[in-house]
Amino acid sequence: MKTIKTSFDEMLASTSPAIQQEVSLEFAISNRIYELMTERGLSKLQFAQALGKRPSEVTKWLSGQHNFTIKTISLLSSFFGETLISISK
Repeated sequence: MKTIKTSFDEMLASTSPAIQQEVSLEFAISNRIYELMTERGLSKLQFAQALGKRPSEVTKWLSGQHNFTIKTISLLSSFFGETLISISK
């Protein structure tokens, strides 16, 4: 039987910087959404209902593997009253 012995660090080292940045941003956004939800005492179901979304979509957002659109980022920023992504000059 074959086993995989590649460590996470080895896999990460073989990943392009662009992909590393993408994954880092995805996780940073999902972590911030989770923080804002919990600060407001919202469950996934309550959050989804407030936004008119399915709970499964919120689960995807919180997985850290969702490719957020500008539209979704804008919706979430508006809902929380806080900018989730800022662009520096």
